Amino acid sequence: MIYRSKAPLRIGLAGGGTDVSPYSDLYGGAILNATLSLYAHATIEPIEENQIRLHAIDQKEEECIECINELPLHGKLILLKGVYNRIQKDYGVPAKNFRLSTFVDAPAGSGLGTSSTLVVAIVGAFVEMLRLPLGEYDIAHYAYEIERKDLGLAGGKQDQYAATFGGVNYMEFYDGDKVIVNPLRIKQQYLFELENNLLLYYTSKSRESAKIIEQQASNVVNQKETSIEAMHQLKQQAQMMKEALLKGRLNEIGEILDFGFQQKRKMAAGISNELMDEIYETAKAAGATGGKISGAGGGGFMIFYCPGNTKYSVAKSLEKFGGVSRNYQFVEHGLTTWTV
Repeated sequence: MIYRSKAPLRIGLAGGGTDVSPYSDLYGGAILNATLSLYAHATIEPIEENQIRLHAIDQKEEECIECINELPLHGKLILLKGVYNRIQKDYGVPAKNFRLSTFVDAPAGSGLGTSSTLVVAIVGAFVEMLRLPLGEYDIAHYAYEIERKDLGLAGGKQDQYAATFGGVNYMEFYDGDKVIVNPLRIKQQYLFELENNLLLYYTSKSRESAKIIEQQASNVVNQKETSIEAMHQLKQQAQMMKEALLKGRLNEIGEILDFGFQQKRKMAAGISNELMDEIYETAKAAGATGGKISGAGGGGFMIFYCPGNTKYSVAKSLEKFGGVSRNYQFVEHGLTTWTV
């Protein structure tokens, strides 16, 4: 038997950063995101050799390890090892001679939630193999615990839930890791128009999100008023975005994104930089009415709202920066698993 899974990457449309502790614990967070036709893939297949083989195909990294209950968390392929260790601890993996292969459709550190989505996909493959009775909330929380608590990697809570649930969701975050996912019933023509007008642009500059997130968290702990107020405003932005999408006021999307872009830069140093500011202003000069940095910031993907047919002139204007525009579609389905 071969066990496969895939989970979609996401773009955050509003509220980015308010899902990160300790802000979400103290004040509650709110985020609006949507999943894309870009995925993290995982496959578990039996092998004859009495060993565990881990293979991140896109990263060109591979490791063969003897069959032990707990893999050492050093070197490469930390996410793969972390999921195996937690599954082995909680459920046991009876057939240990297997290959775990992964592939992600976007570069690591690109701001589309690649790491968390990959963890969800790997968890999904094990759930499929072991027939674990875990629902969507269970899987998302499990992936969150593995990445944030077991592995100690800094970040928020939205990515695991977006990857597991899929679709366009308004998410609320509270103290004690409480998360509520509210699927939005957006009219199909509104969603088509949003998809048509949103340009997904990869700056070709990856970044280390953990440092930015750690500074953001530190600003909250130290009660830095400018940062906290910016997060309050971003939480309000999520509500504004939800209303605009549900009511079909798409002409407001660019302005709402622009409002968020200005606020997000106040949360922590390094979220934006000189290059990203120049890219942003160039896009606006070419017809975009607003945009945002995807994920923690510092590089990776950006999105721009381009009304009418301005998407083409905006894409052309950004060619000089050496990045690339990526085609995509919004997708409804989250984590999907199957057996061959």
